Amino acid sequence: MSSPTDAELVLRAREGDAEAFRGLVERYQQRIFWVARGMLGNDEDARDAAQEAFIRVHRHLDRFDLGMRFYTWLYQIVVNLSIDQIRRRKKRQGVSLEAVGDVAGSPEDHGDAIQQQELSVRVQSVLDELPEKYKAVMVLSDLEGISAKQIADMTGTTHATVRWRHHRARKLFREAWEKKFGKESHVL
Repeated sequence: MSSPTDAELVLRAREGDAEAFRGLVERYQQRIFWVARGMLGNDEDARDAAQEAFIRVHRHLDRFDLGMRFYTWLYQIVVNLSIDQIRRRKKRQGVSLEAVGDVAGSPEDHGDAIQQQELSVRVQSVLDELPEKYKAVMVLSDLEGISAKQIADMTGTTHATVRWRHHRARKLFREAWEKKFGKESHVL
């Protein structure tokens, strides 16, 4: 038996079927977490944003337009929640212990793991400097692999606007990266 569509799950969840809503959560919780993680820069804030997104979806499921794609609506909610959280957040100083993380594996892997973690911290620090509308487009496109058309649907803008913002975001990112870390250490 094929799995139900998002629209079928939404209809059943509107009628009070908790299993149907659980199906939507299970289908999208990882993707939503990674969108929020890309925007917010840490797991705890990302989990909070993802959880809040699903709470809002559940609360307003009756308002969902079945003509839309469910994941587009959900992504729009988590992106907006992430932007709100960024606006409220005070600038943190230094690197958190979570950002450093545990380095596992063989001694040979330690150097690679540390370099990868350092790169992640650097990328996140530069992303945090971008205005929210550019950061959102860059995270959704470059980190999540979402198409410009889908991002336009999520953000309520045109395809051309998303493409322009993505171009501008990459330019701003590159400039901020070079200013912070030098021209020799390119990421993009």
